[in-house]
Amino acid sequence: MPTRVDKKPSTTKRMIWMIVGVLLLIALIAGIKVLLVMRMIHGMPKPAPFTVSTTTARAQPWQPALSAVGTLRAANGADLAMDVAGLVTGVNLKSGQDVKQGQVLLQLRDGDDVAQLQQLEAAAQLSQLTFERARKQLAAQAISKADYDTAAADLKGRQAAVAQQKVVVAKKQLRAPFAGRAGIITTSPGDYLSAGTTVVTVQQLDPLFVDFYVPQSELGRMQVGQAVNLKLDAYAGRSFTGKLSAISPKVDLGTRNVQVEATVPNHDKALTPGMFAKVSVDIGNEQPRLTLPQAAIVYNPYGDTVYVVQPSKGKDDKGQPLPPTVKQTFVTVGETRGDQVAILKGIEPGTVVVTSGQIKLKNDAPIAIDNSVKPADSAHPAPQEH
Repeated sequence: MPTRVDKKPSTTKRMIWMIVGVLLLIALIAGIKVLLVMRMIHGMPKPAPFTVSTTTARAQPWQPALSAVGTLRAANGADLAMDVAGLVTGVNLKSGQDVKQGQVLLQLRDGDDVAQLQQLEAAAQLSQLTFERARKQLAAQAISKADYDTAAADLKGRQAAVAQQKVVVAKKQLRAPFAGRAGIITTSPGDYLSAGTTVVTVQQLDPLFVDFYVPQSELGRMQVGQAVNLKLDAYAGRSFTGKLSAISPKVDLGTRNVQVEATVPNHDKALTPGMFAKVSVDIGNEQPRLTLPQAAIVYNPYGDTVYVVQPSKGKDDKGQPLPPTVKQTFVTVGETRGDQVAILKGIEPGTVVVTSGQIKLKNDAPIAIDNSVKPADSAHPAPQEH
């Protein structure tokens, strides 16, 4: 009987060799692809450096200041009105005219009052003569003391009537209570004015007061006599100076602020009561502060940062120096003045910081420095005329 031959082991070996061959083929294909990708990456050009401008952080003298908003107020200001009603007979004033203290601005009809005053003055003169005669007669004992007292009382009564009538006549004139500048007047001769009707405003323009409020937490740093600087939208590029003249002794219960008054000279009458002003009060002594342009700061909800320039490290394949890179660094900012901001913590003096082009940057990004155009970095900027 012939012997049976089992062919199963031979088939299994062939299958194993087939699987190994397929795996080797796949590995070969994958290796070729990886090699091609690596060659492609190696052959790709490196990213060009980002063009930025830079500045060097440096310490500068810094005058601490407290900023606020205020309103200008005249040292003396009043809306003038007549005490009595009457017909206007004369207006001795033009709109916007400078007036002197006591100057007659407007006249009401007073003919009847003046005539009555003259009558009372004549009666007072007669009473004066009678009193002088009675005094001499009393000295000669020609009249009684009672007759003398009657003459004296009559004289005083006549003089009081004259004084009263003079007040009535004076009420028919509107006079400037102080020197200043008049506003716009629309009253004309022939108009009838009721008592209490405002005729014109007069404002003393030199000096002016500026009223503003500061938080109670700043009260300890403020003293009468400190320098005050004012800037107004009406006079861009011009600054007005004054001195702190008064601090309210009471804190507002609603806002916890304190009212402060400063006196500002106004010799050229450029300022006007009621104007809005930006106020800066110099507090404390001048001290050095590390400063940067405000454009250098990248403001974020999680913290303020700057991009610090890192020196070039090493060379490329062609032996050329590699471009410098940047590193994002957190900083603590303080007060601002003009285009500048004080840096309290985060960098040291002499650190080179990016001032423009930050939006394109990230850590270790290469940069090319071009400082032909730099952001503004002035403590007291002024508008540029073109």
